[in-house]
Amino acid sequence: MNKKPKFLMIQGTGSHVGKSVITAALCRIFANKGLRVAPFKAQNMALNSYVTVDGCEVGRSTALQAKAARTALRVEMNPILLKPTADKNAQLILNGKPYADVTAFEQFHENKSLRALKWDAVREALSALAEDYDLIVIEGAGSPAEVNLREFDIVNMAVARHTGAPVLLVTDIDKGGSLASLVGTLALLPEEERAHVQGFIFNKFRGDPRLFDAAIAFMTNKTGCATLGLVPFDAKLNLMEEDALRWESHVNGEPDIDIAIIAHPYLSNFTDLDPLTLEPGLMLRFVRSVAQLGQPDVVILPGSKNTMGDLQQLKDSGLASRIQNLAKTGVPIVGICGGYQMLGQQLFDPDKVESSQGVLEGLTLLDIVTEFQKEKITRQVKLHLSGQPPFFEDADEVVAGYEIHCGVSRCPATINNPAFFNPLSQEEEGCVSDDGLIFGTALHGLFENDLFRRRFVNVLRKRKGLLPLPNPIISFREREEEQIEGWATFVAAHLDLEKLEMIMDDFNEGFGAARGHFAPIFVS
Repeated sequence: MNKKPKFLMIQGTGSHVGKSVITAALCRIFANKGLRVAPFKAQNMALNSYVTVDGCEVGRSTALQAKAARTALRVEMNPILLKPTADKNAQLILNGKPYADVTAFEQFHENKSLRALKWDAVREALSALAEDYDLIVIEGAGSPAEVNLREFDIVNMAVARHTGAPVLLVTDIDKGGSLASLVGTLALLPEEERAHVQGFIFNKFRGDPRLFDAAIAFMTNKTGCATLGLVPFDAKLNLMEEDALRWESHVNGEPDIDIAIIAHPYLSNFTDLDPLTLEPGLMLRFVRSVAQLGQPDVVILPGSKNTMGDLQQLKDSGLASRIQNLAKTGVPIVGICGGYQMLGQQLFDPDKVESSQGVLEGLTLLDIVTEFQKEKITRQVKLHLSGQPPFFEDADEVVAGYEIHCGVSRCPATINNPAFFNPLSQEEEGCVSDDGLIFGTALHGLFENDLFRRRFVNVLRKRKGLLPLPNPIISFREREEEQIEGWATFVAAHLDLEKLEMIMDDFNEGFGAARGHFAPIFVS
């Protein structure tokens, strides 16, 4: 590294304690102070991903953190992404591009050259970011105290030691046992790693904070670490956490429209559905069985990281035939990415990219055939609506989104019912049934387009004899920005920022010269 930006690292006592959202808040807090801030996560295991402008795939939480930092998303911010495809298998995305399918054992035990390759990618990414930013806010993964994985670590204390970053440990007090989690985490760390831990943040606190004063005093005396934050739980302000469904069901006002969303076992990019929560009168609910499906006004099949496996699960559970029957009665069916591929006639996987099955019949609701290829398509796109009624009638309207898929879906030459087209390249995308009620697209982020989202809802309302929703339309981008700013303001109000900045100044001097400030665990 040619220059010395400041580093701050957020680790946690476990998964889903709030590391991602605390990192996002800190990115915005320091960006608001005029610093050039970048988020960083060495390795992320997630099914929600996003695409940079230059076509590299990174974790969705990192994309949100880059927005919070008010900076362009770069692949260096998340050089390694693991996307689970089965219980013990994952696709390894290295520097934004597919590298290999790996097993958990290969990840940690068998393939030493792979571990070296990944660590080189982490170091190079950090060096690149260090050239352009004043502060890099690093997010860890899971817990740093997994003793069975310590020698393979490239995401927690290995990064803290490499950068000399002070570490804040985040714990979810709402789950209970947070004090034991913090003390236990410190107890399991070697002394040179404990020296990086400079403070605690208790997340999702409920109740009167004065009742927690004794616990804070105990933790200071026991560990020598200060409590820098007691962040209250607020369901309205908490941003989305990594790969955690924000809701199993969601109702905005009096429910007029029932939207059933198929919850695939390997459901990916379910964030595609979040913008629909902005529209009044919608009931959104995830469905896992025929009994849960009922008689919805529309069925949405989201993306999947194991399309053929999840399609087989639909068939085995009886959901496939039930969805086909709903389509026959005129219920609209929507497929996004993997869900789109499932709606077709057949899925072919000759190179076993996603499955060992080779070929599988689809739901036969759209006249497309999908073939999986080794080369993954990752790109941001802007497309025009095709003019197909009722959902795509305005051919002048432009939508923006991004594609992440290995499957290439094609319509027969005799059929020309695309959902979108590109007037410059003449490329067509997606497919619409003859009656217009079934459609699929590879486009993620479709419902983030406000005009399209409102038209989609109003078509459903018209079919039920309901009046269309009036203007104004809520802007997804503006609401997202409000949530980020509101969350950062909320977190800042419950952090000791003065103390935090002192820690950052002292600890970052000489990459960790202040390690002697640490008081060993179990102070007598």
